[in-house]
Amino acid sequence: MTAALVLLWLAALGAALFFGSRWHLRARARDRLWSGEPLVTPPGDGAPAPRAEAQGWLTRWLALAGHRGPDAGLLFLSLTALGLAVGIAVAWGLVRSGLVDAGVRALDLIPGGVGQVLIPVLWAAPWLGVVVFACLPLLAVRAARRARVAATEQDLPLALDLLATLGEAGLGFDAAIDRIVDSQGGPVGPGGGRADRPLIAELRGYRAETQAGVPRVVALRGVARRLEVTPVTILMSALVQADQVGASLTESLRRQADDLRNRRRERVLVLAEALPVKLVFPLVICFLPGLFVVTLGPAFYQFFQIVDRATPRPQGR
Repeated sequence: MTAALVLLWLAALGAALFFGSRWHLRARARDRLWSGEPLVTPPGDGAPAPRAEAQGWLTRWLALAGHRGPDAGLLFLSLTALGLAVGIAVAWGLVRSGLVDAGVRALDLIPGGVGQVLIPVLWAAPWLGVVVFACLPLLAVRAARRARVAATEQDLPLALDLLATLGEAGLGFDAAIDRIVDSQGGPVGPGGGRADRPLIAELRGYRAETQAGVPRVVALRGVARRLEVTPVTILMSALVQADQVGASLTESLRRQADDLRNRRRERVLVLAEALPVKLVFPLVICFLPGLFVVTLGPAFYQFFQIVDRATPRPQGR
């Protein structure tokens, strides 16, 4: 028992060190890109590097999911407390109603001691429901964040190809951004339109910032910080570096478009190769048991009948 606890403690410590180091590296990379050291400082550029806004982790997390209202954090905490209260009330009602005790008595009647194994699960079920009710706001925000990332990754290749094509046609970077925002924007319909897409919304914010006099590097870093999607972060980092060293933004856009297309192709190939392995689990769990019952069930039934007839029975007195 002691050895198992020591191994469990060492495994937890190793996992904490591993994930902690990864989080530290990612935090340093974000600080370097958004608010820390510039990638390249051109001569004579005395402007200070932009500092990230002082935001709490909850406000930042909600903002990444698209909830950027001034009361988003308070609303999230209120809904979490409400879910916790509802979960406690439901669990207390189930316990007081006697349903749990009735379930325990029913499990006691199962022969072979199988019901004794399920009794702790039945006792813990109402309080697990409390955790589920309390985590409903968290799950909703997590789903919104995933949908936002998926929408951004879906729109980025087309937007990047359009930027590269417009740049090669002679338009400047800001003019190409204006053309894409104007063509993809517009009024939002009853079912939601293209203007609701997060990438287009952030490009519109970039255009508003540059028109207000914000430097391009600061606005690009703001887009990466507000989205925090890996392909967008890589793209904005390359554009920031190209702008600071005076390289052609069109060439950087074309290289980034080709690189993104290759990475998407490789990702699709990886998912396609992993599909047969993922199909093994539903095949083994759902399909093979029914196949065994249909094919081997009659044979086993006949075998048990033969064994039952061949077994000598004690003579009654």
